[in-house]
Amino acid sequence: MKSTFFAAALFALGSSGAWAADVCSTQIEAGDQMTYSRASIQIPASCKTFTVELVHSGSLPKNVMGHNWVLTRSTDAAAVDAAGMNAGEAKGYLPEGDERIIAHTRMLGGGEKDSVSFDTGALEAGKEYTFFCSFPGHFGSMRGVLQRG
Repeated sequence: MKSTFFAAALFALGSSGAWAADVCSTQIEAGDQMTYSRASIQIPASCKTFTVELVHSGSLPKNVMGHNWVLTRSTDAAAVDAAGMNAGEAKGYLPEGDERIIAHTRMLGGGEKDSVSFDTGALEAGKEYTFFCSFPGHFGSMRGVLQRG
């Protein structure tokens, strides 16, 4: 009985293609604490583009506890964060036109969400990238690692 059920389940998944397709998107939550819901993202090698949806699940406004999602090479993350502080609130704490930024969402307040899609061709397989929040003071606890398979 178990083997028949297992075989039927595999057939159903196989016929829909659901089990074989790589997922080329993810969702990350951030609330009124200075944390993301995940500390790492692995992008499958087959994904040509990848989408990150950021959801601010808290209630505080963005001028008090704003969050965004910024992607850079790991070696550039701290410098981009510092440049973002100088850019200020009006620019979402991101240096305008900075080529070190691979992708980013807008700065969000409680209850808001935003997404960004980017070409994974800009990422080198096996290299490490850092995602972080550029709101002042958040870099220390709101960052993670992104890798492309």
